[in-house]
Amino acid sequence: MQKHFAALITAGLITAAPAAFAGPYMSADWAVQACQGWNSSKELTANPKMTDGWIKNDKGRGYKIIHMYRTDCGESTKVEMKIQPKDGKAMCTYGGKVMTASLDYDSDYLMHAETKDWKSSMNPATAMMFGDLKFTGPKFEAMKVMGPFTEFIELAAKVPGDAACPAK
Repeated sequence: MQKHFAALITAGLITAAPAAFAGPYMSADWAVQACQGWNSSKELTANPKMTDGWIKNDKGRGYKIIHMYRTDCGESTKVEMKIQPKDGKAMCTYGGKVMTASLDYDSDYLMHAETKDWKSSMNPATAMMFGDLKFTGPKFEAMKVMGPFTEFIELAAKVPGDAACPAK
């Protein structure tokens, strides 16, 4: 049932997922909801720092990939979000299980933190400095978009999900 619900969300037929369908926090179903949340955020989709700079660093592929997971659940549980330029905006076009096996850390991002830290709406700059948020990717680029990056971390904290670790 969750697969069908996720397909409806991805197709845009349902725009918000009730908590009953959330599944584990940072699961593939969670990533579908996070993608929808990204697309609902003007800070992430339309901020000039994102549309005129960040999204253009894509190594000529036409997209950027973000992988993330809960450290306490293990790297094998990571999920993926694919961000592409569309109609002048930085839009999430995919959220779910990892489809891009290999990241290019000159443009793509890998982030992980303990569940308690993800859920706390941590300040990303502080969290990276103190090691609460582990980050691999273009750090200088991330520093230039700290406002949108903070919005993304807050979004990650707000997307519902239960405490169980996602299936590996």
